[in-house]
Amino acid sequence: MIAHARAEAPLEACGIIGGSGERALRFYPARNADRSPVRYTVHPEDQLRILWELEEHGEELWGIFHSHPRSEAYPSPTDVRFAYYPEAYYVIASLADPARPVLRAFRIVDGHITEYPIVFEAPGERAGS
Repeated sequence: MIAHARAEAPLEACGIIGGSGERALRFYPARNADRSPVRYTVHPEDQLRILWELEEHGEELWGIFHSHPRSEAYPSPTDVRFAYYPEAYYVIASLADPARPVLRAFRIVDGHITEYPIVFEAPGERAGS
């Protein structure tokens, strides 16, 4: 996700995260149809392709990713207004300090923002083991 955000900077990068239950399993990069440094829309062709790939891999739409090239990794008022998937995690990468990118996860339900911790696991590892 960070590599995708860096590659797309100074525009916002975006993509979809496939997963199951509380586990993210795979990141699907997408094009930002808005081609904007302050707004994103997953390109419709990419969205359709990714939804097919999710089904093919037995995954759910677990999360929606985008970057903030110049601001903190926290949902903007626009992000909150367009948070149409209350069951999904919204994962935001900040490149405000390019040498120290920040990745944070949130759920946005009825305008309320709740942050969730991100735990990284090595392949074959389980959190807490």
